[in-house]
Amino acid sequence: MRLDKFICRCTELTRSEAKKLLKQGEIRVSGAVVKDPGFQVYPESDVTLFDNRLSFEQARYYMLHKPQNCICSNIDELYPSVLHFLDVDRAFDLHIAGRLDADTTGLVLITDDGQWSHKITSPKKDCAKRYRVQTTKDIPQSAIQAFADGVQLQNEAKLTKPATLEILAPREALLTISEGKYHQVKRMFAAIGNRVGGLHREKIGEIELDCELEQGQWRPLSEAEIASI
Repeated sequence: MRLDKFICRCTELTRSEAKKLLKQGEIRVSGAVVKDPGFQVYPESDVTLFDNRLSFEQARYYMLHKPQNCICSNIDELYPSVLHFLDVDRAFDLHIAGRLDADTTGLVLITDDGQWSHKITSPKKDCAKRYRVQTTKDIPQSAIQAFADGVQLQNEAKLTKPATLEILAPREALLTISEGKYHQVKRMFAAIGNRVGGLHREKIGEIELDCELEQGQWRPLSEAEIASI
């Protein structure tokens, strides 16, 4: 990890403030003054500021039951960020691992571990996400095979990756996909002449939304849940 980022993780300093202290020679690593913001350090590194050893804060992992009319962003826009729901220090230093649209509810994973979230969001990792879908028209049985084969989305060169569709009722289904294309679930149903009227994410990888969490509530992930990604 970059030294300037390490300092910010251990303190309430901004990146620019950390760089200023580095330039002034106030930061030591293993007793030696280091002025390079990009100097590589590790959680166990001996880093001191004003001769006080900095204690590295371990990565944080949370699940949130996202309601409608909020966005998976670190910046408030038309709708407020979901990070407002988290009653933790420096909540806006966290990021969302796999976003949901403003009108979509369900499981959101939030962390400050970039490598961990990359395993969720990277198309190469094939991390499965399960959605409960309500549609405006009946879902034909033929959609099961169509989604398994891959469908052609508008303005996409390739078919979607194989997806699993389980029809629960004429206009309700569970859809499991391993990609995260823009509005993918909505576009997949549009590709077969249907429209999504309600969308709720239930599961990411092996992590399922805690049934005890009401919309807007959150909790830390367990060690087993973290390790499952």
